[in-house]
Amino acid sequence: MDEVIWNADKEVLAEIVKFTQKQGLKGGEGGWKDFLHGHDRRFGAGVSDPARRTKDILVTFLQTFEEKHLKFFNKLIRHLTDCKAIKKFITDFPDQETPQQRLVCLTMEHPHFSRCYSFPSHEEEWIMIPLGTVSKAMKSKVMLSIDCEMVLCEDGTEAVVKVCAVDHNLEVKLDELVNPNKAVADYRTDTSGISAEDLEGVTCSLADIQKSLKKLLSHGTILVGHSVHNDLQVLKINHPRIIDTSYIFKSVDLPTATPSLNNLCKSVLGSPVQQEGEPHDCLNDAKAAMKLVLAKLEYGFDEPISVINNMSDSDLAKLLLHKIPVDVPYQDLLKLFPEKYNVDIENDLKVRGPNYATFAVFKDDREAYEAFEGIEGLERRDRSGRPQKHIFLQTSSGKTISLYVRRMTAAAPLNGHDLSNKRRAPDENGDPRRQHSEDETKDSKRQRTCLHHCEHVKEIEKLKEELCQREDEIFELQKIIAALARKDGL
Repeated sequence: MDEVIWNADKEVLAEIVKFTQKQGLKGGEGGWKDFLHGHDRRFGAGVSDPARRTKDILVTFLQTFEEKHLKFFNKLIRHLTDCKAIKKFITDFPDQETPQQRLVCLTMEHPHFSRCYSFPSHEEEWIMIPLGTVSKAMKSKVMLSIDCEMVLCEDGTEAVVKVCAVDHNLEVKLDELVNPNKAVADYRTDTSGISAEDLEGVTCSLADIQKSLKKLLSHGTILVGHSVHNDLQVLKINHPRIIDTSYIFKSVDLPTATPSLNNLCKSVLGSPVQQEGEPHDCLNDAKAAMKLVLAKLEYGFDEPISVINNMSDSDLAKLLLHKIPVDVPYQDLLKLFPEKYNVDIENDLKVRGPNYATFAVFKDDREAYEAFEGIEGLERRDRSGRPQKHIFLQTSSGKTISLYVRRMTAAAPLNGHDLSNKRRAPDENGDPRRQHSEDETKDSKRQRTCLHHCEHVKEIEKLKEELCQREDEIFELQKIIAALARKDGL
């Protein structure tokens, strides 16, 4: 164990020390700053950045931890070393980049990647897939597409109950039901197709699935999936080479969008994965994700594609209601809208821990737009550019809760609602030449403004992303506070 730490690069060791700080881990001589106070009488903890410390100091600190931590450090060193080696290989040998590896890079370059693919790999049951020999692994074109079915457990976590995997020939490599080994609160049968009866007598465990996938993903095999970080989260697997199909296609409608698998398949493959009302089939989804990658490799799809236009009329006539506390009856959500709309609230609730999401269904997209505009609340854009409002609602129990209401698209309905795009009526004298002159003046001003605006687009988008991250952090803290309050009976 000591040899692994000593042989690791200083940059990797510094990252591990930063990890111990972030997680609040302490060795035999306390945390990082405690250790520095005792080992550096000259500077103490005044220079606490691990990257500015010598390798000897970093190694000595890590060696003060218990055996269970050292085992994890060993796995983390291997994982970080693999990631570093991948980046170095790409930089040193750009001419050897395969088309498949280019899609791996596209995935890693997406603005959501670092947030969605930062896993708690130090926790119990997590495994990290080793890359193997870098030069061989980076040349590997082998791909494996996976998809999972999950259930909601009574402890508020999700557990995997089915795993499917196919190779690039769409041959099935894995199709297994999995015993969650804990009490299930919601099987989500309507959407997952899995019931309690399906899992009777199932002995396959999460560890068995991890063992099978570790074998299938060895030697640099590329893992494919749509928003596959959700699957990796329940599988408790960290893998260095990933193609996320929700990241590799650009959308003309939503520049930073992560479209649904169904809508993306409509746009790219010409047909949806499932028809409206059909249950989710993870084997079909695994195949669909692989087909998207194969289409991307064959046809490029470098130009932005339209995804929103392929949404059904019934989808456009909805508003998403999310981050709703699970103890709030979905019928209470009707209070959000005036009675004139005759709105329905779907009872197919998407539960995520202490909250759930559902849809408000209207007569058409125009009515949904009007209802959204009439809601009072702080409006901002989500990460995909869709407008949403943070609102407060008094429930039937008298408690006031907060939730979010979001439109299905960034664009207003194409029926005259988008007032900003309406042309001004001719002036009172009815002179079309004057109107034309005014329009030309506006166009020239708009062009000059655009040049100035474009210089700041990237900075604005970065700030928007940071704001979203801060709001997510606040939301997570709110969940922790609520859990502590329930525990204390408050």
